[in-house]
Amino acid sequence: MHGRLGSRLVKELASGEKGQLAHFNDELLNEVIKECSENFLALQSLIRKMQEEGLDFQTTRNADHYGALINHLSLIRNKRCLMAYVYNRAEMIQNLAWTVGLRLFELPEEIQEKLSHLEKDYFKRHSAALESYMSKVDLNLNVDMVPPKDPYIKVRVLDDLGEGIVVSDKAANFARHSMHFLKRTDAEPYISRGLMEELVG
Repeated sequence: MHGRLGSRLVKELASGEKGQLAHFNDELLNEVIKECSENFLALQSLIRKMQEEGLDFQTTRNADHYGALINHLSLIRNKRCLMAYVYNRAEMIQNLAWTVGLRLFELPEEIQEKLSHLEKDYFKRHSAALESYMSKVDLNLNVDMVPPKDPYIKVRVLDDLGEGIVVSDKAANFARHSMHFLKRTDAEPYISRGLMEELVG
């Protein structure tokens, strides 16, 4: 009561590993929203009661005034906690588009399981907006997050990708543990999904 549930929601978010998504806590989120509604109804009721008694709720200092104040502050606190929870998760979802890939199916299954239905929809819309912008400016912003020293890199395939994958207009066989010398732009999507690793040195 009075902001404890909202505080629990934020603590749950803060207790997780930095940058790692936890499962969306639908149950606790709905409890906080329910508490907000209860606070709002109690606040309205107390203000209405004071108005009916002919009291000025701006200047009167009685039990009803302090009750309304507590409900108002609790409502504001819970709303801020809800916004913090949703905003921070949205930021992590946006980062996934940059680090893992712009398609929902590119996200690992364990990450998809942690997203709510609305968060999956948000990811799709955010990715579509990025893709639309990149096609208009004819530039792939998802590649080379760090400026490369060499346009070509040596990579090892971590998972069997099969034959016939076209890279730089050439078909290649990406069998597990095979090594290749590829353009960074061609290898980057596979590296970000954990299907290849860059060999340094």
